[in-house]
Amino acid sequence: MSQQFDLVVIGGGPGGYEAAIRAAQLGFKVACIEKRIHKGKPSLGGTCLNVGCIPSKALLDSSHRYEDTVKHLDDHGITTGEVAFDLSKMLARKDKVVEQLTGGVAQLLKGNGIEWLQGTGKLLAGKKVEFVPHEGETQILEPKYVILASGSVPVNIPVAPVDQDLIVDSTGALEFPEVPKRLGVIGAGVIGLELGSVWRRLGAEVVVFEAMDAF
Repeated sequence: MSQQFDLVVIGGGPGGYEAAIRAAQLGFKVACIEKRIHKGKPSLGGTCLNVGCIPSKALLDSSHRYEDTVKHLDDHGITTGEVAFDLSKMLARKDKVVEQLTGGVAQLLKGNGIEWLQGTGKLLAGKKVEFVPHEGETQILEPKYVILASGSVPVNIPVAPVDQDLIVDSTGALEFPEVPKRLGVIGAGVIGLELGSVWRRLGAEVVVFEAMDAF
């Protein structure tokens, strides 16, 4: 079935969904295409909400509370007994935070009359957009305007390809089933330092590798 939109946004991350909402507020008929499947369900919010900023912040919060309890409560005259953490509960809390926020984005799109197209978008010549849904037949959309907000993906280092076992990307580093004894982090950007901090607080020996002069 052919659908007519003033604007199609390819990508439902922070750049894409914010642009879609603003355009809808200005009176455009908007569709937002997002292909991500997270934990078995279609999900808006891009890398940031699903496997980036938000889950890493959730784990930072939990690991900070643990370290603060173990190392710093005594500074305040507070004495505790033996302190332990349950990693599975910590990861479950992280997943719940992600689910709440991505669900909130879906409600924002719905509330602003934006069509969420679940599948893959591809820009063709003449501002046409090929939409391949997760289920159903491919459609060719012909909006007046197109916004590309497709985000980015980690690169593989040829000598050390990601296998999500010994070598993981930032997504895999959110899902360790147990605290690694030793962890090498290649890249001292925000995500590398945040996830390195999480696992260091929980007991891992962490080394950060950075090619630039400053973190």
